Amino acid sequence: CPVSPAAPLTFTMQQWTRVSKGSSIFWGNASLDGRLSHLLEGFNVTQVLPLEPSDAWARRQKEVVTYLNTFRQLVQLFSKERPVNYTQILCCRLGCRLFPNGTAHSFYEVTLNGTAFLSFHVPNATWQRRWPRGDAVAAYAEGELMKYSKTTQDLQLFLNTTCVDILQAQSIRMGLQSGRSHVPLVLGLILGTVALLGMAVGIFLCTGGSC
Repeated sequence: CPVSPAAPLTFTMQQWTRVSKGSSIFWGNASLDGRLSHLLEGFNVTQVLPLEPSDAWARRQKEVVTYLNTFRQLVQLFSKERPVNYTQILCCRLGCRLFPNGTAHSFYEVTLNGTAFLSFHVPNATWQRRWPRGDAVAAYAEGELMKYSKTTQDLQLFLNTTCVDILQAQSIRMGLQSGRSHVPLVLGLILGTVALLGMAVGIFLCTGGSC
């Protein structure tokens, strides 16, 4: 369906991780203004829309696969030390919206087994607990994520700048705004993985043991 000129342009990434008995399964997608732009199936990540040149996208693919491999190995290690006998599903949803007046809003939400777990407050680059029980798992994950620039300042920069640049370039192509496009676009596709390392530490060290 055609998008209303008054509606915000949106770039959204969703990434799921299913962990069971030490094994990890990944899947996810990204959409730009309602159109599928990226797809993640296991360790295969593809660019459906040509948002990045082929050489830049090849590097991005390698970065994502390397990160997912690191996460998988961490889960295997934690599982040997502290076995978890039930399945856990972690979902990261992040992105940004660009409104017709030029203002933007970015977001990052994390759920664990279908329940709100953490969210990232973009303006001041802080993680906030959403876990209803407020237990040690969420508290530990929040503390770990706040330790590193990659999961605070770098994530804030991605959501406020790179993500919004994508939408600004899209709006120019659609004739919704005037201005100069940032070419080439640096997509910086992370599909939620930038936070997964910290999540793994929090969830798998705390679950079944004390933090």
